[in-house]
Amino acid sequence: MENQTIFSLQQQFDGLAQRIPGEGIEFWFARELQEPLGYARWENFFTVVQRAIASCEATGVDALDHFRGVTKLIDIGKGGQRAVDDFMLTRYACYLIAQNGDPRKQPIAFAQSYFALQTRKQELIEDRMRLQARFDARDRLRESEKELSQNIYERGVDDEGFARIRSRGDAALFGGQTTQAMKDHYGIIKSRPLADFLPTLTIAAKNLATEMTNHNVLQVDLKGESAIAREHVQNNLSVRDMLDQRGIKPEELPAEEDIRKLERRVKSQEKSIAKQAPKLPAE
Repeated sequence: MENQTIFSLQQQFDGLAQRIPGEGIEFWFARELQEPLGYARWENFFTVVQRAIASCEATGVDALDHFRGVTKLIDIGKGGQRAVDDFMLTRYACYLIAQNGDPRKQPIAFAQSYFALQTRKQELIEDRMRLQARFDARDRLRESEKELSQNIYERGVDDEGFARIRSRGDAALFGGQTTQAMKDHYGIIKSRPLADFLPTLTIAAKNLATEMTNHNVLQVDLKGESAIAREHVQNNLSVRDMLDQRGIKPEELPAEEDIRKLERRVKSQEKSIAKQAPKLPAE
């Protein structure tokens, strides 16, 4: 992000900050942050606010301490006014909104740092971004594998057949290394999913191959374990070939931290920050 853009965004957020008289507590109005954070429609931004409230409550913090529903009058032209719902937001509330916004939007990426509290700020931001990226990729893979399992069940393949198909796909993607061989390589216990320890790139690669298999199973109307397994192996080989052209060998990438452990640490950090965050005064 260019320095000029950063300076402009900082001025905007600084200018929108308000203080409660006699309390010394900063707050922002949600509707005033909507456009600076890159959202043209209130409905879309309101969804982000709702996710942020859910994140706040998930840490055991009373959302009313940081998100205060208010009603404001806005001008609608020709001297008229209309009442609209809004929120008073503490810095912590704004931080949660930034964490739950679209990170592809430059203002959201900046706001994640701007609104973070100073204590362990950079560590938490980095952990939270890593967790979100891996969670998103992991969820997409989980959904595509669930869809594949359903699709092939309708074509005569049971759960054990699905496991064999997935394992053969892994062997194709990892240069002949089976799922269990990769678990042994990474030191993963048998009961844990391999994907919980894979880097985001490898999870995305597995998902792409699985989506391709789903597509062709339906388009070509493949039936039976053998035909579907050949399709899945070929798709994983194609994805591996694409990575190989860029000098990437999935089996040589280092394992990532256990996604469950990372999630627990992020939640613990956020609870600690929430306890330190200034609250809105009681009404």
